[in-house]
Amino acid sequence: MSVTIRPYRRGGWEVDVRIVLPDGTRYRDRRKAPVSSKSAARRWGQARERALLLHRPQARPQPRKEVPTLAEFAGRFVDRYARANRQKPSTVANKETLLRVHLVPALGATRLDAITNEDVQRLKGALSGKAPKTVNNILTVLGTLLKAAVEWHVIEQVPCTIRRLTVPPSRAAFHDFEDYERLVEAARTTAPQAYLITLFGGEAGLRCGEMMALEWTDVDVGARQLCVQRSSWEGHITVPKGGRLRYIPLTVRLAAALREYRHLRSPLVLCTDRAEPLTLKMVQLWVRRAARRGGVQPDGVHVLRHTFCSHLAMRGAPARAIQELAGHADLATTQRYMHLSPAAIDAAIRLLDQPAPDPTRGDIVETAEGRSGNTGVTTGCK
Repeated sequence: MSVTIRPYRRGGWEVDVRIVLPDGTRYRDRRKAPVSSKSAARRWGQARERALLLHRPQARPQPRKEVPTLAEFAGRFVDRYARANRQKPSTVANKETLLRVHLVPALGATRLDAITNEDVQRLKGALSGKAPKTVNNILTVLGTLLKAAVEWHVIEQVPCTIRRLTVPPSRAAFHDFEDYERLVEAARTTAPQAYLITLFGGEAGLRCGEMMALEWTDVDVGARQLCVQRSSWEGHITVPKGGRLRYIPLTVRLAAALREYRHLRSPLVLCTDRAEPLTLKMVQLWVRRAARRGGVQPDGVHVLRHTFCSHLAMRGAPARAIQELAGHADLATTQRYMHLSPAAIDAAIRLLDQPAPDPTRGDIVETAEGRSGNTGVTTGCK
């Protein structure tokens, strides 16, 4: 039960009284208060509330709202949520696929307000053969769809609780130093495109779509730097993942390759000999050909990006630097590689060789500034 006072559109005050009748029916009464001040309107509303509770008004019958099924609402959700919010074409396509392949077959005939916790659990059981991350992606689309239905007043509230699965930590596959060098040499003798793809992934950390959209205007060989500011997906040019551009210094080898294979047949760095843009299948084909020639496991183009991050960690690069170079939105993604950093592990163990801290002075923490000559001291917490 509540009494809400708000300004009336034509002056004065509107009193909004909400009560629950003894039979559980919710009753709402809104009208303009016959008084001029807000405090008087509140007192009038409270008196109105007591009168309604005393006389128990008959609830006005509400017309039953027709609630669509999930299948009926799915297209509306994709058009008015995903596309209207200008999500990337790949994101829109992914939502359409998850709805078509998983959610509509399982829950399509169910009204949105009738989806129960048991329905969600049944869906999770039907997806038992899928990886936990895949299941969570499907559940996320379901949850977002139901929240959109609430915002658009299609349903009053989300009718179920959606609990996602725990995703166990996974090890990112990568090429070790020896295999990577064999792959680079094999790619160099395969084709200029294969060589540049391998170096873009393994020494600049570019995603496949970022390689395909890279233009010569993004590359400054003299300054040994490239700018990642767009990505390609099935012919659509969009922003990179995360929506941020980033600058990446070029290795000596990558700068030399770009200088050697500079061409004028297309604005794109990677293209066919006929100046046509590369497709995802073409990129994968070049990588597989180079892997076979070098006797390396053909793990795909994205493993080159994992190799980039892993080799940086193994050489002692800080996590923040790897995050910035790779364009990770979340540092937790970068931390997947940091177990490979021997420098970080050795530094942690060396802390045990230091004298015990003086308990009268609080905890002494060596910082980067302290190691360079400044003192980094923190006193005990109050």
